[in-house]
Amino acid sequence: MMPIIHDIPKAELHLHIEGSLEPELMFALAQRNHVQLPYGSVDEIRSAYQFHNLQSFLDLYYAGMSVLLTEQDFYDLTWAYLQKAASQTVKHTEIFFDPQAHTDRGLAFETVHDGIVRALTDAKTQLGLSSQLIMCFNRHLSPESAMDTLHQALSYKDTIVAVGLDSSELDYPPSLFQAVFEKALEEGFLTVAHAGEEGPPEYIWQAIRLLKVSRIDHGVRCIEDPALVDYLAETQIPLTVCPLSNIKLCVFDRMADHNLKQLLDRGLCVTVNSDDPSYFGGYILENYQAVQSALNLSQADLLQLAQNSFQAAFLDELQKQSYLQQLEAIGKK
Repeated sequence: MMPIIHDIPKAELHLHIEGSLEPELMFALAQRNHVQLPYGSVDEIRSAYQFHNLQSFLDLYYAGMSVLLTEQDFYDLTWAYLQKAASQTVKHTEIFFDPQAHTDRGLAFETVHDGIVRALTDAKTQLGLSSQLIMCFNRHLSPESAMDTLHQALSYKDTIVAVGLDSSELDYPPSLFQAVFEKALEEGFLTVAHAGEEGPPEYIWQAIRLLKVSRIDHGVRCIEDPALVDYLAETQIPLTVCPLSNIKLCVFDRMADHNLKQLLDRGLCVTVNSDDPSYFGGYILENYQAVQSALNLSQADLLQLAQNSFQAAFLDELQKQSYLQQLEAIGKK
């Protein structure tokens, strides 16, 4: 591993907190909460982490959530991720959470929110790790359900910076959620959306034009539309790319086939993230390592990816400049 991969400060902008549920914690919470899992051991859970597409992953992902029942569970889940991120020199993280996946199970919105936020607050003081919280709508559920969830979130504007759109992409275009995103923007939330992972480039255009997103999550299929690539390069709308996830879910066959370097060379604001690290075999450090090795990224490329992560973050300009200056200093060594 190039030492710089560990040493450079990084921001992580595409991380589903429920997707950081490691088998060991899943098993421990199941025992604590008396939840019966269809697995007899941690090893059995881990061996189930083989996916042939996005849906096969989501089926297990939602099943795993059944162990999350109390505010303390959400705290423990989030704290475990934050400790891991800090150990990999992540200085700022922007975390997705999926309230519908929990409220539909009978949990209160505040149970989920408060456990996560308490961990984020502790990470600021104990780990020096800043954060933002992004609430995602599950696109396989109805736009009406999304609107109801947005109304529940209005009391938490001081802790939720943005809304996003995740879960099954195929057959659920961003246009279905235009009204709820318009309402979110009216209420002062920023917007992001998963688009162009399994879905076509048209979904990316819809996210930009209809949902007025600040960032595109994934976005790797933009390469199929030259006009879209030009637009993304010109506007610097960031892409939060998740390399190991893309391989695990068969978006690309091999890491050597990944288009991240291509997009970087075209001048797009590409970032590296871990998505659902427990399920996809690596946190942010492993994602940097994988693309560096497979795509022969230079030190300059790695620094550019880290710079992009702070440029794309929902940080104020002073904070951004502080991190960018640190990266600039590393580049001059």
